[in-house]
Amino acid sequence: MPRLAPRFETLPTYPGADVPVRKRALIARGVDVIDLGAGDADLVPPPKAIEALKRAADVPTMSRYGFALGLPAYREAISAWMEKRFAVRFDPYTEVVPLIGSKEGIAHLAMAFVGPGDVTIVPEPGYLAYLGGTLLGEGTAYTVPLRPEKEFLVDLDDVPADVLRRARILYLNYPNNPTAAVAPGYYLEKVVARCRELDILLVYDNAYSELAFDGYVPPSIFEVKGADDVAIEFHSLSKTYNMTGWRCGWAVARPPIAAALAKVKTFVDTGAFMAVQAAGVAALESWAEWVPGNVAIFRERRDAAVDAFRAAGFDCATPRATMYLWCPLPAGIPSKRFSDRLLDEEGVVVLPGSSLGRGGEGFFRVSFVTGPERLREAAARAGRLLARMRGEAA
Repeated sequence: MPRLAPRFETLPTYPGADVPVRKRALIARGVDVIDLGAGDADLVPPPKAIEALKRAADVPTMSRYGFALGLPAYREAISAWMEKRFAVRFDPYTEVVPLIGSKEGIAHLAMAFVGPGDVTIVPEPGYLAYLGGTLLGEGTAYTVPLRPEKEFLVDLDDVPADVLRRARILYLNYPNNPTAAVAPGYYLEKVVARCRELDILLVYDNAYSELAFDGYVPPSIFEVKGADDVAIEFHSLSKTYNMTGWRCGWAVARPPIAAALAKVKTFVDTGAFMAVQAAGVAALESWAEWVPGNVAIFRERRDAAVDAFRAAGFDCATPRATMYLWCPLPAGIPSKRFSDRLLDEEGVVVLPGSSLGRGGEGFFRVSFVTGPERLREAAARAGRLLARMRGEAA
């Protein structure tokens, strides 16, 4: 076999890659498995999106290459939604980049801005596309641990000056996966000012902007003065609309930044299936009438999960956004050992914090991807394991 490229050798194993095989083996043995690992809810997409997909699939031109332009109506729907939701305006043809899910856009972006010797600032734990894009772009990732004492915020004052001088990208994701943290307005203003000062591209992953509770309304980074010069923001239909497998998202930025990502994409794909883009139009147009009901389901699940995991012995906070609980473990219980045993002994899948980087050690992530009763059952099983592991350590 020919040797692998050095950039490939730097890639870690993607978190949870072995879970489907282990889960299948347990189910084959008759184990009742509750999977709270991936952020992939068991809910249906908006009916109007499904209907639009069906209609578009019957139109021959929808099965042809979309190229970078894609479906003009999708670009226009994105622009209209961004203005309606955040009161920020983006030209649909020069400032919107349709994506095959936000993940690929985030990963590909580094290829336009990062090269050997360059640094990106990556939150840890964090979405592995930030790290993967950096490594595939032959850059170096400087990881910043997200810790509760810092409210899970990236503090650039903690980054060494020599790193900041070489930094090309700062990745931020609020509401945050996996910690469910939210970013105060004053913090975002400070970050934008620092990125302008240091000429760092601010990559703002806003995939959870619509999954918020208790009156909290997540902002766009473009609501912050000065962000136009240094930011690009990513959105996805995956979580908000239960369309994870449809792979439909977008990025917005001012023309020079948007054009850089769009140019990279001309060499790696020819656009999302246009029938899916047509469904994206229908989803965005159903935002006001459909999303609140979907969010209410997640709120019910959040409340059930928080109550159940607390009752089971876990000291987890109530998240104001996202579809996750970020649960701390007692000192001396590694997150990977806990999650492995939870699957093997109790048939429950959770994501160990360490799989998202060393900064995630000491926590595990629970996804609200199933109903309240199953969440309560999973929490009870996790509590049983926690009691056993504590007893073994005594």
